[in-house]
Amino acid sequence: MARRYDPERRQRIIDAAAAVVRERGIAGLSHRAVAAAADVPLGSTTYHFATLDDLLVAALRQINAEWLAEVERWAEGVDPAALPADELARWLEELLTGERARLELEYELYFAALRNEGLRPIAAECLDEMARMLARLVPDAATARAVVALIDGLSLQVLLADRPYDREGTRATLARILGGDGGGDGAGDGGPPGTAR
Repeated sequence: MARRYDPERRQRIIDAAAAVVRERGIAGLSHRAVAAAADVPLGSTTYHFATLDDLLVAALRQINAEWLAEVERWAEGVDPAALPADELARWLEELLTGERARLELEYELYFAALRNEGLRPIAAECLDEMARMLARLVPDAATARAVVALIDGLSLQVLLADRPYDREGTRATLARILGGDGGGDGAGDGGPPGTAR
């Protein structure tokens, strides 16, 4: 006889939806794909998530939570004696020169939110939470938001234009935003941050 009570099933479906989005992108998400990945009947996915948008929102909330947990761990591990511009430039180098799948997925979310109003609050929450985490490293909340904006612009340049990451140029730009020299004189600046000159 089939088990009637399965309190973990909804979470398993969300986990499976997140896995499908990671593997296939947002366009690859369907109730059928998620049911197969979660090893549950197709009707279970539509029972817990009546529409595909409901399922997508749940999946992307989870993906964002995982991403933000990583940012939080990084922020907590920053050396308090180090210059924030140096630490941020080093972290961005790790993000932009390593495995890009997670970062690409985050920006796929942003682009999807342009046409899907249900996703906009998720994208906004992610931006707000990143600014909150970075606020402990920078002078104030407004500066934290400026740093998040720089990270977004820089990431898009690297991901979309296939430009190489320029750590020193990024460090110098961050130092200017943060109101200090970041441990250097900023010499050599002459191009947009994150692009090799």
